[in-house]
Parts: sequence; C-alpha cells; structure tokens
Amino acid sequence: MMLQIPGVLNPSQLDTVRTLLSKARFVDGKLSAGMAAKKVKDNEELASDAQELNQLNNIVMGSLVQHPMYQSGALPTRIAVPFYARYTAGKQYGDHVDDPVMGPPGQRYRSDISITVFLNEPEDYEGGELTIRTAFGDRQVKLKAGDAVMYPSASLHHVEEVTRGERLVAVTWLQSMIRDPAKRELLYEMNTVREKLLRDHGDMEESKKLDICYANLIRMWAEL
Repeated sequence: MMLQIPGVLNPSQLDTVRTLLSKARFVDGKLSAGMAAKKVKDNEELASDAQELNQLNNIVMGSLVQHPMYQSGALPTRIAVPFYARYTAGKQYGDHVDDPVMGPPGQRYRSDISITVFLNEPEDYEGGELTIRTAFGDRQVKLKAGDAVMYPSASLHHVEEVTRGERLVAVTWLQSMIRDPAKRELLYEMNTVREKLLRDHGDMEESKKLDICYANLIRMWAEL
C-alpha cells in the first residue's frame, strides 16, 4: 500500500525546519549507504553529529508519529531516526531497495515501511520525483511541503535527477506490528470504515461488531 499523508508539518514548523537545515552541515549521502546503494546514491545528508538534529527530530518525528493516518496505516512498533537529505541540481538516487534490516547492534529492526516527508514546495525544484515501482506500474510522487508518502520498503524505487533548485526531504523507516503488507492494507481500509461508523453510528450493533473484528484481527496478526 502506498499512502499519502497530508499535513504532517504546518507552515510554521516548515519554516523552522528549513531555517535549521540552511545552517546545518551536510555530508556525502554515500556515507550512510550499503554496498549496492553506494553505486547509485548521489545526494547529501545532514551530518549525524549536527547540532540541529535533535530539534529537527522533535519537530518532524514528533508530528509524524502523532498523525492518525500514520498510526492507522503503519501500525508501528519501532521507527528509526530519520535522515535529512538534500538534492541539488544534478543529484539523484538510482533504482534500489531499502536494506531489510537496519539500526545499530542491539537496536536492530526490520524495515517494513519507508516514509518520505517533503520539506519544501514542489515548485522549488524541477525533477526529483520519488518513483516507486508497484504491481500497477511506476508511480511518481512529488508532494507539497509538509506532506508525506508511506510505501513498502521492499518496493524498488528511485529519485529522479534534480535539474533545477533544491529538494529537501526527511526519510525514515519502521517496523510494523503487521509484517504482511496485504494484511496492513486490509486493516487500514477496515479501520477507515470502522472509525466512520463509530463516529456516526456508534450505537449500531454493526459498528460494535466491526470494532471487535478489527481488534481481534490485530490480536491475531500482530508481532511484538
């Protein structure tokens, strides 16, 4: 399932994030890449020891993890500290699949879902589309600032070359309670209907039954 999440960050938060990034030190993105990714990765990333990192994470991740669409679509159990990536003219990231297991020793997690949060407006740069290969063909994603896209980490994807301007994004990965992406999608769709019924017709017997079915499916499928 590929899910677009609107309004993760508001305009005030985006202004603060972009101000922090404009003063921060970036390094070659290949430094964080695996063996295969090093061959196709050409971007810059915020240095891991940057003093702005904690403040950025408090804003970006603090907002993302509270978003109801993130919670419902991801059913997260562990989420990584994000990378803040910058693509200037001529930069790109070729076809790749994200590493299946990430994190330092003792804090390893399975990457089920990848998330990109867009930090500047699409008209600020040309090119730079995130292209995700799906069963229905390639999907190109270039969202407005503050929006995010969530998709299975097993998907082949790339970032098109930026031909003008600068592309700024935050990228993170998570392990879901529900390993199977088809089951996650089913639960997301069920929860969308469940929440509407509970909100509009909470006293109906059908609403109560759907609520129970949703809870018990998570109980049946969850891995913690």
